[in-house]
Amino acid sequence: MPVDSVTPDLTALIKAYDVRGVVPDQFNPRIARAIGAAFADAVVLADVAAAHVAAGTEAAPDAARPVVVIGNDMRDSGPELVAAFADGLAARGVDVVLIGLCSTDGLYYAAGALDVPGAMFTASHNPAKYNGIKLCRAGARPVGQDTGLSAVRELTGWYLAHQIPEVDGAARGAVTERDLLGDYAAFLRSLVDLSGIRPLKVVVDAGNGMGGHTVPAVLGTGGGLPALPLEIVPLYFELDGNFPNHEANPLDPKNLVDLQAAVVEHGADLGIAFDGDADRCFVIDENGDPVTPSAITALVGLREAARELADGRTPTVIYNLITSKVVPDLLTRAGATVVRTRVGHSFIKAEMAHYGAVFGGEHSAHYYFRDFFFADTGMLAAMHVLAALGGQAAPLSALADAYQPYSASGEINSLVDDVPAARARVVTAYVTDQGAGPVTVDELDGLTVSHWESQPRWWFNLRASNTEPLLRLNVEAADEDVMEKVRDDVLALVRAGAGAGAGNKE
Repeated sequence: MPVDSVTPDLTALIKAYDVRGVVPDQFNPRIARAIGAAFADAVVLADVAAAHVAAGTEAAPDAARPVVVIGNDMRDSGPELVAAFADGLAARGVDVVLIGLCSTDGLYYAAGALDVPGAMFTASHNPAKYNGIKLCRAGARPVGQDTGLSAVRELTGWYLAHQIPEVDGAARGAVTERDLLGDYAAFLRSLVDLSGIRPLKVVVDAGNGMGGHTVPAVLGTGGGLPALPLEIVPLYFELDGNFPNHEANPLDPKNLVDLQAAVVEHGADLGIAFDGDADRCFVIDENGDPVTPSAITALVGLREAARELADGRTPTVIYNLITSKVVPDLLTRAGATVVRTRVGHSFIKAEMAHYGAVFGGEHSAHYYFRDFFFADTGMLAAMHVLAALGGQAAPLSALADAYQPYSASGEINSLVDDVPAARARVVTAYVTDQGAGPVTVDELDGLTVSHWESQPRWWFNLRASNTEPLLRLNVEAADEDVMEKVRDDVLALVRAGAGAGAGNKE
């Protein structure tokens, strides 16, 4: 439908990959209902119609109504927004299955197992005042800017400015409830067998997020499954969308401090931290030191690749371009095909599906599995770590050393007045003038400059934010001194302009 002068601009709420905004100013039940109706029309019903066209058939008059499954995290605003969204779907003739409290990967499981579209109400690690929606098609296939979300945004605005056309009587969708937590737990256990590992003590920091709901079911007996040889020490398992202890964002080192201390205090074998919607996991070794997401990508990738190779198949593993060089190094050596992609879950998921990849990993601790509908699940990644550690006698620090041989800066943000000018200074110094020697350059996502084939070995990536005047820098080198020099030299160039300043390190 065309946008007119009375249609609201929803670009700040319905973004490139999800819906996310402040409640109730940006996101409230009225808007949620309109998004539900728009999702029904622009994605759910449109996909049904497209399937009939492709098959050369017409929908039977008594055909079953399409179904959407909906879950939500622990945020106080969730139930009211879910109810409104469900009503919008029902108003357009779509049935709704409410699965209640769940992690984002729990919603992906429901969409995959039931083979229906889904909506997860969460704002991940954002503060309590936020909420949002992650949408997917049947089979947990993602919905993003170019795969339906822009149409949802346009139609939502139209419905808010005008009216949602409601179906009559019996054509209206029905809303039912279903508990899938036990099924989700059983499915994950079917993918990684932990029953025979050596006993492990694990501290888990749920950050008052959904890990407090899913960990007891998957790793304990809360889902009706047999006990595993795991002693779980819970930290902040109480569901509380106000996040009273710390932000549910383990990517920020300050949010790992409590977990690190608890691992050492309890003499645990490892610690695991989940973000708010528990689709990401971070790992701490027995000394309280973080294990990098790149190391976890290599560890899990090698396990999944070995399983494929044992079955006589050549595995493909996806990694994003700011993941450590150790990932392609080790996986290629093991006989896997590796595919490098842009940063962002939509690109990873697209490449996963395109290549039929067995596994994919990101520096942000999102881990994707072919056997989990090509979707990301922090819980399954954590189970692989437990299986790897529990299958041998060495401590996690020794196991992890093999997967993190290089020195990395982490992501460093710089707020600059003129992003193109700052980038140009870096290009001049490293590419045009070759001040650091011959390099290879690519622009798959931002600017990647590599000196990895010569000594000293290093590379960096400089990416611009899509929404702010920020440049994001990631540096890796074969040793710490070289990494620090490259990091400091590039940052000096980036921040040389008037008004440039440091952003936060992520």
